[in-house]
Amino acid sequence: MDNIYLLMIIALAVLAIADLVVGVSNDAVNFLNSAIGSKAISFKNLMIVASIGIACGAIFSSGMMEVARKGIFNPGQFYFNEIMFIFMAVMITDILLLDFFNTLGMPTSTTVSIVFELLGAAVAMAIIKIAHANGEFTDIVNYINTEKALLIISGILLSVVVAFSIGALVQWITRVLLSYDFEKKAKWVGAVFGGVALSAITYFILMKGIKGTAYAKQSFDIIGGVTIKDFLELKWVLIVLVNFIFWSILSYILMNVAKINIYKLIIGVGTFALALAFAGNDLVNFIGVPIAAWQSYEAWVASGVPATEFSMEILASKVPTPTALLFVAGMIMVVTLWFSSKAKAVVKTSLDLSSQGETKERFQPNFLSRALVRMAVGASEITASILPKSTQNRIEKQFEKPTIALSKDKFHELPAFDMVRAAVNLMVAGILISIATSYKLPLSTTYVTFMVAMGTSLADRAWGAESAVYRVAGVLNVIGGWFGTALIAFIASGIILTIISFGKGAAIAILLFAAILLLARNYISYNKKSKILKAEDSLSRAESSSIQGVIEESASNIARVVKRSNKIYTTSINGLAKQDLDELKKNKKGVLKLSAEIDDLRDHIFYFIKNLDDASVGASNFYINILGYLQDMVQSLEYISKITHKHISNNHKKLKYNQIKELKEIDIELENLLHGTQKAFENRSFEEIGAILNNKQKLFALVSDKIQKQVARTRTEESSPKNTTLYFSLLLETKDLITATMNLLELYYNEHDSSVEPATIDTPENKE
Repeated sequence: MDNIYLLMIIALAVLAIADLVVGVSNDAVNFLNSAIGSKAISFKNLMIVASIGIACGAIFSSGMMEVARKGIFNPGQFYFNEIMFIFMAVMITDILLLDFFNTLGMPTSTTVSIVFELLGAAVAMAIIKIAHANGEFTDIVNYINTEKALLIISGILLSVVVAFSIGALVQWITRVLLSYDFEKKAKWVGAVFGGVALSAITYFILMKGIKGTAYAKQSFDIIGGVTIKDFLELKWVLIVLVNFIFWSILSYILMNVAKINIYKLIIGVGTFALALAFAGNDLVNFIGVPIAAWQSYEAWVASGVPATEFSMEILASKVPTPTALLFVAGMIMVVTLWFSSKAKAVVKTSLDLSSQGETKERFQPNFLSRALVRMAVGASEITASILPKSTQNRIEKQFEKPTIALSKDKFHELPAFDMVRAAVNLMVAGILISIATSYKLPLSTTYVTFMVAMGTSLADRAWGAESAVYRVAGVLNVIGGWFGTALIAFIASGIILTIISFGKGAAIAILLFAAILLLARNYISYNKKSKILKAEDSLSRAESSSIQGVIEESASNIARVVKRSNKIYTTSINGLAKQDLDELKKNKKGVLKLSAEIDDLRDHIFYFIKNLDDASVGASNFYINILGYLQDMVQSLEYISKITHKHISNNHKKLKYNQIKELKEIDIELENLLHGTQKAFENRSFEEIGAILNNKQKLFALVSDKIQKQVARTRTEESSPKNTTLYFSLLLETKDLITATMNLLELYYNEHDSSVEPATIDTPENKE
């Protein structure tokens, strides 16, 4: 039985490594989004800066491990075996929860997850102990550090509101003072801004990078014989003032002599600071529990007391964490940062919600987001009616975005936001976290950095009339996920603890095996999803500025749509014939994805028309009609996939042999049509398009013949209304699909015929 605890320590060590990987994937958004969004620093240099910050923060994090020992529960109330069960339940829950959010690409708080997992597991164990002792439920306060738990919850609520509000206010003031032409301002303006930002970030580094470490308790004569920690708290005004003067002068020298862009320096230093703070404080979220378990195991082995009788009072005392372990953990975090694709997905969510330009909106608006946007518009109108017109005009001028002139044949991907907003994000996040630390208020770095970024986006007018409801809905989704994290972590950890408590070793083995399976499944699923997003048949937006360019680009898109349409239609008929519900379900998802891609092309029409040459404006009508016919095709396919899936899902009667046979005949002919169309557009062969148009009546006649046969069957032998409805629906939608395809071919053929000297081809029109 004693060996089980050694095996649990080994399992916890493995879980700690896995937790570091998924934790860094989630928290990378905290310190990367500002630099990536502004494109102020090359990605390689940014990763180097962040890696150094993480490595330094990890080594300095020894003093931050106490939350896992005594921050949430009172360790003296539990025995060694109970503490080990608590720690095991927490780690299994944590790794699964964080991986789930990473797979969704949603940033969540590792601090909140670990705290509520510890709370949930401790509460569950306390209830079990109370039940065995026939005690009162109110005795639970003896086991839980209720004061700390309530402080953490209040810190969560406050950090969300305060970070958003302060971020919005500071960004608005900064933009009014600096405008979007900040690089053209006098050098002293940039120097003062650099002094404010860098002094705030430096103080943040001192507070979060040094104050929480073991070195903070050392005293020096040069600072009056007090400890570093006390000096930082007592002399903060002097520290900030000296920093401001130093950084302002240095910024002015760097801008004038070395010609260094001070905003890039602010973003670089700020990224280092947040990376250092992340590793220094959030490392406890990943390895604090396993280290506490290992130190508990060492104390228990040395005691010689049975595990069920050894009190864990020892956890109440402070035990330093070996620097070697911190270094190894830091290296794992650095490697994960460089290679994790999920980290990039989580960062993308934050950037999409704060982007100054157009992005593909991930979230759908809801009644709450619409209501909030209406309220904001109303408040803006009231403010506008109060302010003098001259003041409004001056403010509007500061928010005018500079236009970037590009040649027609050059594609330029603009940054999500400019360097001023990136600097404000880092500066405000640093200030808020520093203030909270000085007042010993617990908060989540994820919550603060994300909400500051959202607040600055609002103030910077990134959420315009075109995107506000989507962005607000996205923020609400993320916030909902945060509070969901706390609830899920508490409940799941409590359930897993209960299972472990009663099942002992067997339960732990099963839970670990289940956790490995779930992680592997999520990994495989995520990779499949990534491959689908990069599929070779994905549609591309038209970027050409001439009619010939549009014809060329559209041909590629049409070939891809036709190829995918062919597969979708065949899968619908085959799935219906075989009654394969899983295949029909996948097919339905494939149609929705194709429909979404075509919708994305339609959303891009505004920018396409703006990019056209004056001599090629007629191409807009051609391109719009193409998208219209493609959408008609996909709508027919969407309906076909929907009714076939619904028929099988509802367990209706199977179609008769003759009906399936006739549908396969149509499928074969349609496959020939679509395959020929695909090849014609891939080869840019307009002769082949003409040949296809010559045979269009043959396919229409085939479908009409099948309709007549079904009418006859219905009058004489058909007994299933559902089958009749399905069959007629399939035939009619197939006819609409053929019509849309032929219209597309005729449009393309005629447009090419009018823009290029055509070859003599016998089309139906020529024959007449």
